[in-house]
Amino acid sequence: MKTEVLDENQIMRICNRFAFQILENSDDFDDIHLIGIKEKGFEVAKIIENELKLISNKNICLNSIKINKKNPKDPVSSDINLKTKYKTIFLIDDVLNTGKTLTYSLSFLLKFNFKSIKTLVLIDRNHKEFPIKVDYKGISLSTNIDDNIKLVNDKKKLKAVLF
Repeated sequence: MKTEVLDENQIMRICNRFAFQILENSDDFDDIHLIGIKEKGFEVAKIIENELKLISNKNICLNSIKINKKNPKDPVSSDINLKTKYKTIFLIDDVLNTGKTLTYSLSFLLKFNFKSIKTLVLIDRNHKEFPIKVDYKGISLSTNIDDNIKLVNDKKKLKAVLF
């Protein structure tokens, strides 16, 4: 049985709030750097990028990071430009389950010389097995450990579904 946790309007409202929070925490910077974890975290990052473009004149840089979620020790790939001097970046994912994906993504990003890394997730499931804390979360949702939450694209509309 599938239960809709967030519909597209709710996701858009959360992403709009994220955009304002990012902007408030980027006052000292000319650029805002977003990194979305492929696949669904990158979709959320694209929405946030569009929201930021509506409310800010800053240069918004969107990059992606790809990690094998079944085997996160596999090499991580990213389109981050190594020549660019990044100050603060915002790492974005859709659902925080155990914290493994964010932990391995952060491990990869620590090779770069960032001033700080902030994390954003649309849904925090509260089942962390890794010591990870998110800076911004859309909603916290306590579920059974066996439940799954996925961000799905249904007829070009995003929604979060529990099953």
